[in-house]
Amino acid sequence: MLSAASQSVWLIPGYSLFGAIASLLWSPGLIRLTGPRPSGYVNVIASGVAFLHSLLALWAMQPAQGSFRWLNTVGFELSFDWSSTTAALVALTVITGLTWFSQIYAIGYLKRDWGWARFFGYLSLFEAGLSGLVLCDSLFFSYVILEMLTLGTYLIVGYWYNQPLVLTGARDAFLTKRIGDLILLVGVLGLLPLAGTWNFDQLAEWASTAEPSLALTAIAIALIAGPLGKCAQFPFHLWLDEAMEGPLPSTILRNAIVVVSGAWVLIRIQPIIAAVPVAETLLISVGVVTAICASLIAIAQVDVKRALSYLVSTWMGLVFIAVGAGQTIAAERLLLVYSLSMALLMMSVGTIVIRNISQDITQLGGLWSRRPLPALAFALGGLSLLAMPPFGGFWAWLGMAEGLWPVSPWLVIVLVFVLAAVGFGLARIFARVWGGPSKAMSVRSAEVLWLMVLPMLVLAGLTLHLPILLAQAGLLPQLNNLAIPLVWASLVGVATGTVVHYGPARNQPVQLPWQGLQNFFAQDFYTPILYRRTIVASVSFVATVLQFLDRTIVDGTATLMGLITLGSGQGLRYNVSGRTQGYALTMLLAIAVGSVFFLMPFLRQSFVLGLL
Repeated sequence: MLSAASQSVWLIPGYSLFGAIASLLWSPGLIRLTGPRPSGYVNVIASGVAFLHSLLALWAMQPAQGSFRWLNTVGFELSFDWSSTTAALVALTVITGLTWFSQIYAIGYLKRDWGWARFFGYLSLFEAGLSGLVLCDSLFFSYVILEMLTLGTYLIVGYWYNQPLVLTGARDAFLTKRIGDLILLVGVLGLLPLAGTWNFDQLAEWASTAEPSLALTAIAIALIAGPLGKCAQFPFHLWLDEAMEGPLPSTILRNAIVVVSGAWVLIRIQPIIAAVPVAETLLISVGVVTAICASLIAIAQVDVKRALSYLVSTWMGLVFIAVGAGQTIAAERLLLVYSLSMALLMMSVGTIVIRNISQDITQLGGLWSRRPLPALAFALGGLSLLAMPPFGGFWAWLGMAEGLWPVSPWLVIVLVFVLAAVGFGLARIFARVWGGPSKAMSVRSAEVLWLMVLPMLVLAGLTLHLPILLAQAGLLPQLNNLAIPLVWASLVGVATGTVVHYGPARNQPVQLPWQGLQNFFAQDFYTPILYRRTIVASVSFVATVLQFLDRTIVDGTATLMGLITLGSGQGLRYNVSGRTQGYALTMLLAIAVGSVFFLMPFLRQSFVLGLL
């Protein structure tokens, strides 16, 4: 049975895809007859089967591979190659498991919503795409799947499409990611003539012997652009903040595993990036800038979902640093720890938001006595993201620092700073939401349905066992002296955030020594203003010029020709008398004049011959 599960692992994306297609059957007419819930149950069952299949394949731990011919034409063959490595099986289990938990969570969160067919269909579409992505062994089809995920983001963020902010968020998320996707497409198409293949294993072999060139450098940089947008890295980081307008169960899935899709592709193309030093430097630079800036921006946010979204960008920045430094094992370890921990954080926050209505942490407080389970879950998820032994995050940070210290010690200093900032931000959220006295929005806060509590508690248990899971996957690093500064950075960040936001001055706004610096953090490093004054202004200027050319030159020329035709017709109208004699005379004159012009050369030749 286990062997059959391993060999048929390619069926796993089909389960969730079946659920997504089945959701199309629930039209408004059918929903009136059956209600919206059956469509959700179908998708939950499909995701549960996919999760069970993934667990069996992971238990067997028998790698498999295969290929499906997609297109075969003259001199060109395109195949969908797939392989189930150990990393792919672990990722597949995480994807199907978190999707299943999110769907169970959504049953309680959206219990009175009538759009279950659309919502659960979108979640299953995400699951199918992500499952196919981790199994896919072709760069071209990985790009196709990333495009499907971009469409899914647009659809699920715009789920409540009657709200203007939701439409704006869905549009901005789609357009921002499209920029990176288009550049990625250029790189994917440009790579085939050089490498002759899109298979990841064959690309790795080719990259190990490829000669540096300007074309290879341009292609490597173009390949980075896709993950840059998918992982919400600077300067494409704003879309994730606006995507928070979607329902919270979709936010759990997006923050925990959908954003990771770009990082997964980045790890697969790491051999190509390693062949181009400029691309490695660019990758590390983007990761450092995003990790530092996003961790600082998160501290200045009052919306709890926005604060966590910037921590997502921070963590993906760490993955970019690891891949740029050639530490792919460290990157995989970071992704495994991050996915489970971030899902737990979002689930715990969701149980607060649905009962207290507000997402503003300045309006909450004193929920520890009323909502202890979400508090414990958030604390556990936060500790798992930090370098606090023995949690999984400790080993992830330690493994990354161990790989960076011999080659780039300054990057370890960056890690220590980012770690302290992340600890401060998480402690700030915990102190503001669960600590201190109760406020008007948090005086009453009943516990949520068990359908929301159960997935959260299961994830809490899995998070506690992360070190064991890392050890089983062979991803547990050796303990070394670098653990000391990492642990101290975590403690300092958590302690500082707790003192500042839990002490007597908690009700006073935190003031930095320089107001300009505080505004700099609160305004997202003025990135939106920079976009408006550069990219948006440039596009607006070009659009204005094109509109002028279209209205004045193109439309003006057509209008002028029409006026000339109209004027000529008006003038010729007065030459029409209606008398047949006049028409006949006009025709004779025309024939006579035409004959003269036609016979003129012959008459001229006869005249010359006569003179001679």
